[in-house]
Amino acid sequence: MLRLTLRNLLARKVRLVMSGLAIVIGVAFLSGVLVFSTGLSTTFDSIIKGSTPDGVVRATGSEEFEGGYSGQTQQSLSPEVVDELAALPEVDRADGDVNGFGMSLLGKDGTLVGGTGAPTLAFNYHDGPNMAGDEMLLLTGGSWPQGTDEIVVDDAAAEAGDYEIGDEVTLLAPFGTLERTATLVGTAEFNGGGTAGASLLIFSTEGAQELFLGGKDAFNRVSLTAADGVSQEDLANAASAVVPEGYEAVTGDKVAKESQDAVGSFLDVINTFLLVFAIIAVIVGGFIIVNTFSILVAQRTRELALLRALGASRGQVTRSVLLEAFVLALVTSTIGIGLGLMLARGLAGIFRLVGLDIAGETLDLGTGSVLTSYVVGIGVTMVAAYLPARRGGKVAPVAAMRADLTPERGSLRRRTAIGAVVLVLGAGCAVAGLQGAPGADAAWIGVGAVLWILTIAALSPVVGRPVLVACRTLFGRVFGTPGQLAGENALRDPRRTGATASALMIGLALVSTIGVLAASMNSSVDDVVDEQFTADLLVQNTTFMPFSTEVGDEIAEVDGVEVLSRQQWVSGLLDDERVSVAGNDEAFSRIYDLKALEGRAVPQGKEAVVSTSAAKDLDLAVGDEVDLEFAGGAELAVKVAGIVEDSETSAGIAVPLSELASAGLLRQDSTLSILLSPGADAKQVQDAVEDAAAQAPIVGVYDKEGFAEQIRDQVNQLLFMIYGLLALAIVIAVIGIVNTLGLSVIERTREIGLLRAVGMARPKLRRMITLESVTIAVLGAVLGLALGVLIGSLLRYSLREDLTSLALPWGQLVAFLVVAVVVGVLAAVVPAIRAARLNVLQAIASG
Repeated sequence: MLRLTLRNLLARKVRLVMSGLAIVIGVAFLSGVLVFSTGLSTTFDSIIKGSTPDGVVRATGSEEFEGGYSGQTQQSLSPEVVDELAALPEVDRADGDVNGFGMSLLGKDGTLVGGTGAPTLAFNYHDGPNMAGDEMLLLTGGSWPQGTDEIVVDDAAAEAGDYEIGDEVTLLAPFGTLERTATLVGTAEFNGGGTAGASLLIFSTEGAQELFLGGKDAFNRVSLTAADGVSQEDLANAASAVVPEGYEAVTGDKVAKESQDAVGSFLDVINTFLLVFAIIAVIVGGFIIVNTFSILVAQRTRELALLRALGASRGQVTRSVLLEAFVLALVTSTIGIGLGLMLARGLAGIFRLVGLDIAGETLDLGTGSVLTSYVVGIGVTMVAAYLPARRGGKVAPVAAMRADLTPERGSLRRRTAIGAVVLVLGAGCAVAGLQGAPGADAAWIGVGAVLWILTIAALSPVVGRPVLVACRTLFGRVFGTPGQLAGENALRDPRRTGATASALMIGLALVSTIGVLAASMNSSVDDVVDEQFTADLLVQNTTFMPFSTEVGDEIAEVDGVEVLSRQQWVSGLLDDERVSVAGNDEAFSRIYDLKALEGRAVPQGKEAVVSTSAAKDLDLAVGDEVDLEFAGGAELAVKVAGIVEDSETSAGIAVPLSELASAGLLRQDSTLSILLSPGADAKQVQDAVEDAAAQAPIVGVYDKEGFAEQIRDQVNQLLFMIYGLLALAIVIAVIGIVNTLGLSVIERTREIGLLRAVGMARPKLRRMITLESVTIAVLGAVLGLALGVLIGSLLRYSLREDLTSLALPWGQLVAFLVVAVVVGVLAAVVPAIRAARLNVLQAIASG
């Protein structure tokens, strides 16, 4: 049986290739995602561990990777504190750090370098070691900065800015004088593997103090190196005894874990995002395997019956088919794993374009990735082939003597009854989500959606029959006999037609679901902007980081600007809960109207107004005393003066802008809102404001439509990325249609020969095969689009607080249907040509 099984495989090379393509693509994507995810995590782990010392003295209330969002305080550590820490017996050395946030690098052409992906990190240089005892930074060219006007950047930033060592580079500071310059004296990277796309701006200690501390001889952080035999915990405890109020000593492990958690949440989103599409590709491939082996078993009815007649047991026949599936899965999974490594490098190249650089040496096939890919590839194939193999084992020996080898098909009643129960169960999950069952509403609807998709795929021979009948009628009227025959062929075996269409249905169901959500999000953005965007112009950093107040000072001088309101958004702590705080100036209420539900909408002095959702989450009421804490121990005690409706124009907690400065936070602007003078030419004023802000390429100037368009562009970028990944499922579906039609042509060789014998011309035969393919594609499209619109609408309703409007992307839905027709035409090319080339006499004799 083993030799016979292997001979069967090798005897049908074309069938082998077509059957295996679905597995190859699915496993390749899975393997590539696993390799990419591992490389991504390894890159960041190496950088984090390579740049973290044994211990750190830092401002209380601050965490790693918060950057400028936490606000920067005027508080600092004196050199005497650093000396005192260095003198501790548990400390081998203490190095003062000066870290700055919001600094940007401009290229020679004046454009922003980086700023769209990984952050720009600015700090002073010292040769303090990391927790492994190695240098934190590696010099790749030139020398380290020594003078106050010298700088070292990473290699990628120097290349992107077209800078060479010795050039004068241009910088944008986050506060104070906006434009600064420095001489490039070297290039460097983190010890541990590049920069992961981050831009490094490294200054001498005096230079960093000049930039970020106003020239004060002080530091805002201290890196500690433990003495021999001293643990990180003992080091931190000893340092805690001498650090001043507003600062804390923490272990390097804690700092590294905070960094890994902060980065990990971001990486998890990327990895999960890609893994979902890999799973979709594998599932779609599984449907094709089921269909392929079902057809193969049906075509080999006489062969399997002869084996039974010669003494093979049911189990042997079943195992022979499963062995074919195993060998196929083993070979194609191996190919897929190899292609996965290439795909991982391709993904790394794509992410490099958006500012996330993964170290190339980390992209390698690990044992875990290989084993997982083999288990999934072989497992899915074996599960998919089991029912066809079992059906093959049931072939009776007497079938070898029958002329009519058309396999008998059982009734669809049991499948329909079971499917109806599962559909009702899925509907129950969706209703539970809509009614607010415990947990996330969208998760309940998602479970129901999965049940619906899989069940409709199984029931497609039943629920898709009206579509098949409609296609037969339409094609018969338009194309005559070839169209009528194409429709009859599709209806002849609805199980096969439905199974083939299911792969395309799954892909289009997901595509249309995402399309509905994206369209609803864009519509909701327009609603929010129309309702809440009452400013004529808005100025914001393109990365939403704060920027120098000098930008607002320039804009305030523009003719036609009547009201300029400044906001500073910072992150703070309230009873150990992270909160967003907005400092609104006095002009804010002249532009925006926050609706007070209780108390007043405009805070005065030591007061705050709280949004409805923040009041609920933080259990706050009018009159409550609130103690806000910011980085560096800065504190602000305010009284809740009012509860206001949630608004995108202000944070959960809003205080007078002047109070943030009184708490010790350095003044920066996060948003500038502008009202134009009555009668002013809006276009002229906007151009003038853009000219005034041109000195800072990090900020953008938007009118109402431009602001909404900016957000829509971001949504659409993500949408097109998702469409690109889902196109993989469409490609696999095309392979499935090609495979099914190709096998169907072989199965109907005698029938095709008879059609040619009675006068059907080759063009008409090709047209018949093409229309049959289009029928399959249209069936998948109609079922997929209907499901997608339903699921997308339900998900939108569950997210109605954020997605306030339901919008259906009719243009995209029509485009998807057109794509399905094109898919059907393309998938039929090879099978149609093959059918038309059959020799008439040989085809008739094949029966």
